[in-house]
Amino acid sequence: MSQMPQLPQLSACPTCEEPPQSGDHYCDNCGADLTAAAPPGPAPSGGMSTGGTSAGVPSAGGTSAGVPSAGGTPSGRAPEPADYPLAAPAPAPAQAPAPPVAGGGADPRLNGGAGRPRCVACQEGTIDQDGYCEHCGHAQARERDHMERELEGVAAASDRGLRHHRNEDAFSLSAAALPDGTPAVVAVVCDGVSSATRPDDASAAAAHAAEASLRTALPRGAHPQQAMNEAIMAAAEAVNSLALEPGSAAHEEQQQRHQNAPACTIVSAVVTPGILTVGWIGDSRAYWVPDDRTTPAARLTEDDSWAAQMVAAGLMSEAEAYADERAHAITGWLGADAYELEPHTASFKPDRPGVVVVCTDGLWNYAESAEEMAMVVPPDARSRPLHSAQVLVGHALDGGGHDNVTVAVVPFPAPRGRAGSA
Repeated sequence: MSQMPQLPQLSACPTCEEPPQSGDHYCDNCGADLTAAAPPGPAPSGGMSTGGTSAGVPSAGGTSAGVPSAGGTPSGRAPEPADYPLAAPAPAPAQAPAPPVAGGGADPRLNGGAGRPRCVACQEGTIDQDGYCEHCGHAQARERDHMERELEGVAAASDRGLRHHRNEDAFSLSAAALPDGTPAVVAVVCDGVSSATRPDDASAAAAHAAEASLRTALPRGAHPQQAMNEAIMAAAEAVNSLALEPGSAAHEEQQQRHQNAPACTIVSAVVTPGILTVGWIGDSRAYWVPDDRTTPAARLTEDDSWAAQMVAAGLMSEAEAYADERAHAITGWLGADAYELEPHTASFKPDRPGVVVVCTDGLWNYAESAEEMAMVVPPDARSRPLHSAQVLVGHALDGGGHDNVTVAVVPFPAPRGRAGSA
């Protein structure tokens, strides 16, 4: 066992002359350092020293350890060094440099690395491919969680709502010119069927396909109702193609009807200076709301739903049917497993200015009748369509936001402006 080195004993403190206790390093009376005043002690072991001993080795004129030596003091053990040197700490292992990143820039594995946005919640972690923070696990907002678009003569807004983990609605807007140069404004709104696979992809595919078809057909001189019918068929083909993609269940059974294939509803409006045309499949709706609120508003579509069938058959009142848990079960939709597709189209010639509200059930659940919808549409909707769309989305969220909510506000008549799309 290691022991502390022994110091030669002083008879009195050199400062205050107080006799020290055996083994003291400092004076108990005045605190003086006794080691500094002590006479030289034996040399450290490990080699020969003048007038001293080496452990187990006789020195000239002396004795071996444990035997009194001439002029020395008795000791029962070999003298030990005055201090014990410590080994130098091992150097910390050098960290290998991070591998270079293709194209230069920061290591993407580090927080805030190249192309890796920081978490909106903790501001520390980066975002994985599934949209979650790698540090705190917070889900990040997706691009489709809230969307807004505005063109001259039309605007739309869409929100995920307060209960759903993603937005399965989609919309598309565009403006075109008819052969005589008059403007036509197009709004398409689609609602993915949640019980089907890839409902968000289905709604997006349908909205873009229908808008593209209308934007192509109207300048050729096609009647708006015919163009609307063709647009809905084009949307149906776009949704059907999702079920035929390699790796899908439908691809394995191409010639059969496929349960839970991607599916959505659709509603669309085309507004020109003199005519308003709507088309739909499913339970997304279009409403007419005049600027003069003393004149009646109107719903322009009829749902393809269980509730609508019950009302049409006279089996239930509208209030009873829509209070039933089966009310929103749709009887028409776009998708590979849909029944025979029969697009609904209708044209109207309003005699006064107003707006067309094109929306999913995420909105009309909170303003079901035409009168209720007219009450929540801002009075200046025709001059401020984007603001009105924002107000309507807010109305649905304030009501509970139980579903995705999407609405397009289309002023009538269509204002003259440049063609475009969004």
